[in-house]
Amino acid sequence: MRSVGPVCITGPVLDEEVMVPLATYESPLWPSVQRGARVTAQAGGIRTVIHDDRMSRSVLFEAPDNETASHTVHEIRIRKEELAAAAEAGSGYTTFLNLNDQVVGNLVFLRLEMQTGDASGHNMVTAGADRVVRWVLETFPSLAYVSVSANYCSDKKPTAVNAILGRGKSVIAEAVIPGEVCSRFLKTTPQQIVDLNIRKNLVGTLIAGGVGTANAHYANILLGFYLATGQDAANIVEGSQGITHATIRDAALYFSCTIPNVIVGTVGAGKNLPFVAENLKRLGCDADRPSGENARRLAAICGAAVLCGELSLLAALTNQGELMRAHTRLERG
Repeated sequence: MRSVGPVCITGPVLDEEVMVPLATYESPLWPSVQRGARVTAQAGGIRTVIHDDRMSRSVLFEAPDNETASHTVHEIRIRKEELAAAAEAGSGYTTFLNLNDQVVGNLVFLRLEMQTGDASGHNMVTAGADRVVRWVLETFPSLAYVSVSANYCSDKKPTAVNAILGRGKSVIAEAVIPGEVCSRFLKTTPQQIVDLNIRKNLVGTLIAGGVGTANAHYANILLGFYLATGQDAANIVEGSQGITHATIRDAALYFSCTIPNVIVGTVGAGKNLPFVAENLKRLGCDADRPSGENARRLAAICGAAVLCGELSLLAALTNQGELMRAHTRLERG
């Protein structure tokens, strides 16, 4: 584990420079993200916004037939306020946001979305889902319980529903890099990065059959960040879904990373480990803030780190042989 930076971040969540901890066995990741941090700082920083914030859990019931399943779903929609009250009961940090549903034959799938304060929210939404299950079975006795997790969530799986609706914090990070900065620090041009992003990230991912994703290596930075800050590392599966967008703006490079499934928290399992607590403190995520603000700050920092690593790798790939030279030098001496 090493800290890289400083990463210069602006926007409504935070406006400051931070050193970002990354835990990885891929040693070239540190200098790569470091280069992205240096370049974006030279260009005025990375602007981050939290576009959305919700954690999901889906529950599954079985009806005696398709007509009952369809009718019951319509009734649940009408009584959504009662369902929301059941989801929030007994928790001071759970806020019910939305309900999505699917009927497959006689099976009823309900996707519950909630805000969970500064927790990543896995256990909190499951507890809320348990309460919803009890309410549904009491209110609609024709239904039978199947599971409190039904894969329509969708937890730790790359799915279209997460790419569309989001799961966790939806983070958008952007930077505008002048052409001379690209040339000096990245050894490439804005046009080369734009062209590579289209051909590699968009076309390449399309022919590979990617689901709601078009990026070079979000998972690398996410894993390093998640391990260093005590997150559930398996959430990089949906977390790595995201889209890199690059275009030319007045001869400069506009570069953004949109990550709809950043699942992080500043309280809960793992956060009391000494190195995690120290990292969260250094990131300013242990302050006395309103519920949810520390976790949103952490997500914004995460998004900025992802942009640094993504920008640096794409720049390297525009130069034949640079990627392998860097790995050989940094990993094998």
